[in-house]
Amino acid sequence: MIGDSASRMQSLVEGSWQGYIGTRSDTALGATVLQNPSGALLEAARNRSGLSLREIARRAGTSHATLSAYLHGTKTPSLETLVRIVESCGLGVEFSLEVRIRSANGVPRGEELEQVLRLAGQFPASPERAPRFPVFPRRGA
Repeated sequence: MIGDSASRMQSLVEGSWQGYIGTRSDTALGATVLQNPSGALLEAARNRSGLSLREIARRAGTSHATLSAYLHGTKTPSLETLVRIVESCGLGVEFSLEVRIRSANGVPRGEELEQVLRLAGQFPASPERAPRFPVFPRRGA
């Protein structure tokens, strides 16, 4: 299945990413992934394989200069080329479709939902029919 390829491929190849791009606390790496997702994916595949840039390029049937341009974001590989390069590192790529929760008004929807659920947890699950008040004796009685 083809879907949110950049974030899904990053999570599959690197293994330490959970969910979507930009959700990891490592902002330096996260910024790199957001700016150049294919380059970040290829760099993760290269690091994981332990192969040199020239060896990956040879196995993938491309030049090391082109591969370097992909890594630095000056060129963007096609999906077919990206998969071929990752596979030349001895890794596989899988795709899937996932629901993406976007942000509204600068607040990620997941965080907003958590806040609402915390607030809702402060209220009783079902209100009582008649409120209970302490019974006070009447004046003068």
